[in-house]
Amino acid sequence: MYDERLLPKLDYIYHQLLDAVDVGIHIVDHEGVSVVYNRKMSEIEDMDKIDVLHRNIMDIFMFTGEEESRLMQALRKGDLRKNAKQTYFNYKGQEITTINDTFPLRSEGGDIIGAVEIAKDITRLERLTRENAREKPDARYTFDQIIGKSDAIMEVISNAKRATRTTSSVLITGETGTGKELFAQSIHNGSERSSKPFISQNCAALPDTLIESILFGTVKGAFTGANEHPGLFEQADGGTLLLDEINSLSAPLQAKLLRALQEKKIRRIGDTKDRPVDVRILATVNEDPLVSINKNDLREDLYYRLSVVSIVVPPLRKRKDDLVHLVEHFIEKYNYRFQLKVPCVSLGVMELFNEYDWPGNVRELEHMIEGAMNLIQYDEEIDYTHLPPHVRHKFPLYATYSFAPVQAFPPAVEKKPNRTLQSFMEEAERVYIEEILQQCEWNVTQAAKELGVSRQSLQYRLKKYGIKK
Repeated sequence: MYDERLLPKLDYIYHQLLDAVDVGIHIVDHEGVSVVYNRKMSEIEDMDKIDVLHRNIMDIFMFTGEEESRLMQALRKGDLRKNAKQTYFNYKGQEITTINDTFPLRSEGGDIIGAVEIAKDITRLERLTRENAREKPDARYTFDQIIGKSDAIMEVISNAKRATRTTSSVLITGETGTGKELFAQSIHNGSERSSKPFISQNCAALPDTLIESILFGTVKGAFTGANEHPGLFEQADGGTLLLDEINSLSAPLQAKLLRALQEKKIRRIGDTKDRPVDVRILATVNEDPLVSINKNDLREDLYYRLSVVSIVVPPLRKRKDDLVHLVEHFIEKYNYRFQLKVPCVSLGVMELFNEYDWPGNVRELEHMIEGAMNLIQYDEEIDYTHLPPHVRHKFPLYATYSFAPVQAFPPAVEKKPNRTLQSFMEEAERVYIEEILQQCEWNVTQAAKELGVSRQSLQYRLKKYGIKK
């Protein structure tokens, strides 16, 4: 037994030891409320202890795709994880990546009374890895990196994941800017060929004479200046070859490609012998393939050979439920790249985004966010004035949209006759959100369920309206 007079000293020593170790330690009680949060964890997550202690972790952290935290999994299910990587966001919107040991704490009777997480910070390492990956020509995207939770995009992801199990050819159809190559790279990375080469070639970028030698290779003397050179089919042997905008190839070259696919052999330009190749072909077209066939831009027999598996990536105008997630992703991306702290877009801009048709799809949205963040101050939100001229000209009414934080309802006697419907709707939304939060005792996850929105969508509105406990 300890001398009770020593207990205050032991408690002081205990906290000194916790703050001295070079790993993050976070402990929650049986309700998910933080009770221990050491100095290193505070540094890793860039939050003060006062912001974390005695608060439920689901109210101060956000997890990608609404994934439940590992601490909560340990608390609710008794899950134990060792050396598991996790990426999540603190309440400031900063991305954090750690390697964690997470396990439940049990009473002598075996009941779970809490959970502990021991974390090592690899946030900088992850960022460096991503930056280095951008310099590499091979596949770097996986299905986990495709942003969106709408039914339209989730169905496409589900179908594409099934295509990873085989070596069949895949035809990916979608408008320019929808992210067809992301799906191609994800299919490759999810397949047994992931350790082999992934090579991509835009068929519209070069003339036929050059494309043919690039695809099939050359032998020395085949034409003036020709050297012994393997083509992309040989370079991708054992892996995957992505042929982007395949409908831009000439009919003779499409016929040669069809023969290579059927016989699994290629012949270099100027050569007399065939060379066997083991390559999985993924191809993309930026319009309905049947339209390309009717225009004689795509051979019908090549279409049927390529479309063993067909994947259609929806345009952004048909998956607008994903706008919030995409906007947050691109803001975080360019905050890091430009060393800014832009929190979000204004409510007016988000309403405009929902009205816009997005002819350039996700690529246009990314460029719009990037362009706005070139014009913006260090930590202000993106508003109407930061948008490109062609968008502002199309939506002139949004120039008068109130971007200021919305105040609570004024007393009835103070109502103004010139009040706009938009401002009234904003104030009504804010008041209702506050009422639901109070009913749920400021549990953001529960409040989101009551409101019928995602947790990210509710967090977005809390930022916009400046709603705090």
